[in-house]
Amino acid sequence: MPVMTELAPVARALDPACQDELFPIREVARLTGINPVTLRAWERRYGLIQPTRTESGHRLYSMRDVEAVREILGWIERGVAVSKVGKLLAKSRAAQAQVEAPVNDALQGEYSQWREQLKQAVSAFDEAQLERLYGQVFSSYALPVVFQDIFLPFWKQLLQEPSAFGQTSEWLFLDGFLRARITQRLLLQRATQSQQLLLTGLNESCRELELLVAALMLGHDSLGVRLLGPVAPLDELTLVCEKLKPAALVVFSNLAPTAELSKRLKRLALTLDCPLMLAGDTADLAQDRLAGSPVACLGSDGRLMQQRLRQFLRGGLDT
Repeated sequence: MPVMTELAPVARALDPACQDELFPIREVARLTGINPVTLRAWERRYGLIQPTRTESGHRLYSMRDVEAVREILGWIERGVAVSKVGKLLAKSRAAQAQVEAPVNDALQGEYSQWREQLKQAVSAFDEAQLERLYGQVFSSYALPVVFQDIFLPFWKQLLQEPSAFGQTSEWLFLDGFLRARITQRLLLQRATQSQQLLLTGLNESCRELELLVAALMLGHDSLGVRLLGPVAPLDELTLVCEKLKPAALVVFSNLAPTAELSKRLKRLALTLDCPLMLAGDTADLAQDRLAGSPVACLGSDGRLMQQRLRQFLRGGLDT
């Protein structure tokens, strides 16, 4: 019988039908940067993760558990209290389930294979191979799948886990590559559309690539998207819209919303001659506070964002 070490993935012996790898708590701590004491607290106090237990009581975590820990950490870094994370996770997943059919195991396997190929190209800093993969993925899948299921999960993984030497440089290489390709695509898109949507980030935590992807998701056949930098002063947006006259203004953010932010957005909406919309994780979290106001919440899922944008511009979405 092989000896189980603390750093090696463990076969799921408790369920022969499941082929997922399982990791001991020390390995999960190394992968995520969250210490074992905190991991146990998240399990016992809040029920945020539910690891498998061996007969002797040792915790074993699947890769899905590891991803859940990273997602929890992401919410906490955006200012959400850990006691509220569980409800937010459930709410965001429920919203996503409304607009997409469940992805079967075969497709998940495909996406994983693409990410593995991306990993090899990026770790070798092979731009030619990365270019080929980029083209192949775009020709094989719909736009939301390209970014939400393949490119952005890998980009976030490199961003959140700079554990290995050289990994920060790998992230910079991939980030620069994707920003250049998306910017080029947006410029071509904008040149052919008469109506323009104005998009800006709400704060410094919004990374440029996330804003560019949002722009790509929101644009469609008759509507181009113009970016007003990663962060524009909220108080100056009325003046900018008076001069540019966009079809709508979209503010993008991933931070936990505050009561003050909701008030400022409501005041801003009253000063604009165009609709005001909120996109990103903040939109999912602020829906209740902004209900009944002139501010429309587009959500964070690419499919849902474009669907709600079209409905709102047609006057068919209740804010």
